Amino acid sequence: MILLRHDCLAFKTNSGESIPCTAQQMTVELLGEAASVIDEDLVKNAAEAVLHYFKSELGRTTVTTAEFSQALEQVLRGLGFEVQSNATLNVPTPRVMESDLRLLAFESGKGFELVFFGKLRDELRQKLSGSPQLLRFSGLRGCVKQLVGAKRWCARCQELNDQIVHYLRSCLSSEHAGKSCSLIVF
Repeated sequence: MILLRHDCLAFKTNSGESIPCTAQQMTVELLGEAASVIDEDLVKNAAEAVLHYFKSELGRTTVTTAEFSQALEQVLRGLGFEVQSNATLNVPTPRVMESDLRLLAFESGKGFELVFFGKLRDELRQKLSGSPQLLRFSGLRGCVKQLVGAKRWCARCQELNDQIVHYLRSCLSSEHAGKSCSLIVF
């Protein structure tokens, strides 16, 4: 295994090939003409910050060009620049459907878990009817504490937490079999 320089990452291309490259070289490639419009030192510092994020914060030595370009775009946009990298041009944004588990728990009223799981399956079916690429269920911790009636997290909370996640996974696999859809529960 070859040790990379401290200012390099291995960039995975769409073909699956890994190319070691400095952050500055990849930045020029990704931003194209936009790199010449922005101050060179600013672009260099932003690229080094993104490199540091992937290497030090995430502990990664290999990233895809899309991941790097998205992170760099986010940094530059945070600095007030309107940029779009060559790597993300013509990439459709994923269809994301969101739902709040706390609201479903509240709507379940005094039926607690018996009513909640039925409402959860109905919510999942309704969201899947929009053919999403990503389903995002938020508020799991608050939902669980509300259903259990607990003020502090306990063993029963953890058990119900795991049941809800397992239920969502099994419902997704049975309702949306053969289709591509990711699930996030937090």
